[in-house]
Amino acid sequence: MVRAGVALAGVTLMAPVAPVAAQNLTGAGATFPYPLYSKWFDAYNKATGVRINYQSIGSGGGIQQLKNQTVDFGATDAPLSNTEIKSMPGAVAHIPTVAGAVAIVYNVRGQGTGLRLDGPTLARIYMGQIRRWNDPAIAALNPGKNLPAQSIAVAHRSDGSGTTNIFTNYLKAVSPAWGQSVGAGKSVNWPTGLGGRGNDGVAGVVKQTPGGIGYVELAYATQNRLAYAAMKNKAGQFVLPSVAGVNAAAVGASKAMQKDVRVSIVNAAGAKTYPISGFTYLLVYKNQGNKAKWASLSKFMNWAMGPGQRFAAPLLYAPLPRSVVRINQATLRTIR
Repeated sequence: MVRAGVALAGVTLMAPVAPVAAQNLTGAGATFPYPLYSKWFDAYNKATGVRINYQSIGSGGGIQQLKNQTVDFGATDAPLSNTEIKSMPGAVAHIPTVAGAVAIVYNVRGQGTGLRLDGPTLARIYMGQIRRWNDPAIAALNPGKNLPAQSIAVAHRSDGSGTTNIFTNYLKAVSPAWGQSVGAGKSVNWPTGLGGRGNDGVAGVVKQTPGGIGYVELAYATQNRLAYAAMKNKAGQFVLPSVAGVNAAAVGASKAMQKDVRVSIVNAAGAKTYPISGFTYLLVYKNQGNKAKWASLSKFMNWAMGPGQRFAAPLLYAPLPRSVVRINQATLRTIR
């Protein structure tokens, strides 16, 4: 039941009004933003009575369900390519919601957070060329560290994943060898490693595997109490994943997003920038068949870009720059 006089994005809802079918929304996709999205959906339901059922199944699954028109919105950290856009049954709008960091997590005997890695070394680990934690390449980045002669157990996503897209695009940007032999995308042919489904699955593999290394959104690293690496950025600084580091990458992309929001912010410039960062998006059709549902969904999206942004930083996501919020608002006005 919606309460009388609840303020929402500048509108006062004069209830009580029982939720109707058009207020019940369904979505599916990315696990990367799920800790934040679950908070959003709960807070929004309490404020408005609108129920949002979201399946955290990975970006690839969310895109497929949107294509099948079985959900009201999809969610992905990997924006659709031009080819994918053409394959959809209708024109699709990308709505960036927040940005986040892909943390490199590990389970190394005697090592806490802060082990230093750089992109080329990380690529060699994921190509199976570096197999022990005391390898000279890792030792050179960590002078004074007593690294164990422990085998490295690589973990990666087993499902189509926007987190994988961010991670592999980073490796492609910093390692020509990775770009030539593996490439980038939501799914790749991994040279080595164990697969886990979703960010939570990869976190679980690393947590349970001595010597494990994997990539997960920062919130999953902290929730699972996993140690994570300080990555060498484009400016040559070793930077831990953080809201500030992601925000530095996101703000730098604001100008390019005026032309196309489907931008990559991996390996961005700046001394404080965290190099494995990315935006996450909601996907909706530009031509909506159900006006009542779109009215409900658009109100939620405006709330998420406004009051909802206050939940981002406490959950380790970077809120949208104001310039990107304005881009989103203009996009929403074009949807019918």
